[in-house]
Amino acid sequence: MGKSKQVGNHKKKSVAKIWKTKRRTKDLDQIHADMIPANAAKLLKQDVDYDVTGSAQHYCLHCSRYFVDLKTMKEHFKTKVHKKRLKTLREEPYTQAEAERAAGMGSYIPPKTNIEVHTQQVEEDMN
Repeated sequence: MGKSKQVGNHKKKSVAKIWKTKRRTKDLDQIHADMIPANAAKLLKQDVDYDVTGSAQHYCLHCSRYFVDLKTMKEHFKTKVHKKRLKTLREEPYTQAEAERAAGMGSYIPPKTNIEVHTQQVEEDMN
């Protein structure tokens, strides 16, 4: 028994890289932009889209996730993942001006942590 010859380039992709990109979610600054009331209203009242989980009717604004039904979304609000996300969203998003100040192009001002973030209100439709 000998070693088989490889024909062509059979390099495998890094498994870690595949999983990182597969589960990629929105960044915190994008979620802060979604939390603006005008954008939030659009995301929470989406049209029915059968290609998205739960027909795009049950959406967690803070975690940017869709859920199958209302019960699953309510259970998600009680999880550690959601609570940690709320805690991280309390801090002001990182900006280019802050990066320049940290690099020495101005006096450094630490980020503010007084942004109030609460779990979204859920409308229960009993049709």
